Amino acid sequence: MLSNAKILNQLPTQFFAQLVKQVNQKILEGNDVINLGQGNPDQPTPAGIVAAMQQAVANHENHKYSQFRGNQSFKQAVADFYWKQYGVKLDPEKEVAVMGGAKIGLVELPLALLDPGDTILLPDPGYPDYLSGVALAKVQQELVPLLPENGYLPDYNSLEEEIVEKAKLLFLNYPNNPTGAQANTAFFDETVAFAKENGIAVVHDFAYGALGNETEPPVSFLQSQGAKDVGIELYTLSKTFNMAGWRIAFAVGNQVMIEALNLIQDHLFVGIFPALQEASVYALESFEQVDELVALYNQRRQIFVHAAAKIGWIAYPTNGAFYAWMPVAKGYDSVAFTELLLEKASVAVAPGSGFGKGGEGFVRIGLLVDEARLIEAVRRISELGLIFE
Repeated sequence: MLSNAKILNQLPTQFFAQLVKQVNQKILEGNDVINLGQGNPDQPTPAGIVAAMQQAVANHENHKYSQFRGNQSFKQAVADFYWKQYGVKLDPEKEVAVMGGAKIGLVELPLALLDPGDTILLPDPGYPDYLSGVALAKVQQELVPLLPENGYLPDYNSLEEEIVEKAKLLFLNYPNNPTGAQANTAFFDETVAFAKENGIAVVHDFAYGALGNETEPPVSFLQSQGAKDVGIELYTLSKTFNMAGWRIAFAVGNQVMIEALNLIQDHLFVGIFPALQEASVYALESFEQVDELVALYNQRRQIFVHAAAKIGWIAYPTNGAFYAWMPVAKGYDSVAFTELLLEKASVAVAPGSGFGKGGEGFVRIGLLVDEARLIEAVRRISELGLIFE
């Protein structure tokens, strides 16, 4: 009798799928659920990008098989984008890899760069899907604690020497999911030095690269001197351009790592729909409506955090991505608090422990509903009479 391969049984439970299931069940029961638990942009893709896609789809030349490793025009647009936004020079043929969404690259990289039994360093708390690549590649994981007192940045000096010696790959993610914390150039300079000293390759997940403070936009890992010697950065169009459902992203940086990523994709995916790449060229060249989007998320953050503070619910002070990182009420862990809010207030949030042990004691709030719904969510929670410390 046929059954799943053993490796499939070792995959982690899909955290977000379970969360969606619980929310949908509550809605089916007739409840008006305010869903603050997901990271799915609520704004439409800018009209110019949609029009560029419509025009590209109508071109019969784009109906053929796509090229291996992406169209030259898209890779050149990536290189131009990085030069314009970050002052980073890229060789579009050797330092750019095109992907059908950043998650694909994050799962592929352990397979492409590590052998079974090798060690990868993962942030805790961190994006749950990093664990999928760990399971598929049959590698060992060691967690790097991200602590609130350190701004949710890793303290490399606190890592055990034995762990550092065996580590071959390090994942980072700033602006951070789930906390919203940001990194600065000094931290990335320190990361480059740490990686070079210990022979560790770095993967920076820059999914929220455009979403920070209006006056202090997030910095790229590749802006640090020597970063391309040790690592790569993954950038998705999902958040910057509200193109989450379009599934297109890219990796840039170290030529050896880019070649490994391209090679595994030669066998798994071949390429991306050419029309989608053309529309993405337009997106990168226009950078349409990004300033307005950043302002919208920060206004929502300020409104939510201010409303929550009135009931004694004080946010951890971050301004990256589109999340608020909130402590649980007294007497609850993050899962119990999440279940309480869904059951008694019809407000869905993401439990911090779903992102690792380091997320315990907090919940992630997605600022992806309008301001009135954010205020209504706080009002409902206030009626529960909870005590926050």
